[in-house]
Amino acid sequence: MEDESNIERLPDLEIAELIFLLTIPNHPKINKSLITAQLNEKIQQQNMYPIYEYICETFKREINHTELERMKNQAAANLKEIEEKIEDAEKNLGDTEVRESLLAKAQFYTQIVHKENALTAFDVVYAKTIAPGQRLDILFYLIKIGFFWQDNELISQNIEKAKILVEQGGDWDRRNRLKVFEALYTMSIRDFTKSGQLFLETLSTFTSYELFSYNTFIFYTVLITMVSLDRVSLKKKVIDSPEILTVILQIPHLSDFLNSFYNSNYKQFFISLAEIVDLINRDRYLSQHARYYCREMRIKAYSQLLESYRSVQLQSMADAFGISVEFLDRELSNFISSGRLHCKIDKVNGVVETNRPDSKNALYQTTIKQGDLLLNRIQKLARVIDL
Repeated sequence: MEDESNIERLPDLEIAELIFLLTIPNHPKINKSLITAQLNEKIQQQNMYPIYEYICETFKREINHTELERMKNQAAANLKEIEEKIEDAEKNLGDTEVRESLLAKAQFYTQIVHKENALTAFDVVYAKTIAPGQRLDILFYLIKIGFFWQDNELISQNIEKAKILVEQGGDWDRRNRLKVFEALYTMSIRDFTKSGQLFLETLSTFTSYELFSYNTFIFYTVLITMVSLDRVSLKKKVIDSPEILTVILQIPHLSDFLNSFYNSNYKQFFISLAEIVDLINRDRYLSQHARYYCREMRIKAYSQLLESYRSVQLQSMADAFGISVEFLDRELSNFISSGRLHCKIDKVNGVVETNRPDSKNALYQTTIKQGDLLLNRIQKLARVIDL
């Protein structure tokens, strides 16, 4: 496995994560003083004056003009040095050296998180780049800038460009990195089926540490596949996966969540679901989908239990989930009325009766109808031939 410490993080997405955590109000597990200190240290070390101004404006903080001026002066000095190298390369060196100098300028703007200047600089570099692999690297920078600012248009446009380039000459590593980038993007826009497929395809080849750690990658993979895969596929591709088994116990609550769901330990599942949703609420890519995810997993759990019975006592079902009959009654009523659960509640007898569609019988009836249609056409054809 590749060493995370050697990965180039431009832009540093951890800064975006820290800023997101500061937007969460009054959470007992978020130490905002510590987060602010970590953020200030990163900003000052790398002279990120654009992001400093953004934070002060967003959180209504007073600007330290002395520090701001220091960062701007240092950034200007660094940029001047890069500009001199570009000028020297244009006068005395070849196209390769000019491109490398222009790339350094684009990387500089990416490092200090100056979005507009970085995008302009990368456009210049892209125009001077011929090799598909090097063009892909530039698109990866642009996609990461999109992730930093959660600019879905920027992300999607460059993912589509990257797909075309990969077919023209992308190597194995870049192909797999692009899959992880697309998996993260599709997850963030709630295309969980596509995202789960891409996460699974990169389980054994993950190297995109500039986006997140391997443990976070496994966290996303398990969560998204649980909501998008059927029971058989979940067992085969996730629960029994060696890559997932290696690290799942290192991730809080994830093993209990996965195994309690699969093993039909619904009381533990609901307890674990609450903990998982708390983690989702602190994730900048998934937080906007927290309510949706929680609802979908509850529906899957209710459906899984009901599939085993033609009818079940409300009290017995409530006990299995560790919730009250009143709460369960409201839950089931909402999901039944919206067409998400195929059952009905007999309030008089306190029973839930399943009336799910019989897919096998429907398939049988369809086959009979199609068979009759085929026989009729054969008979007509036979009469025409006899004539």
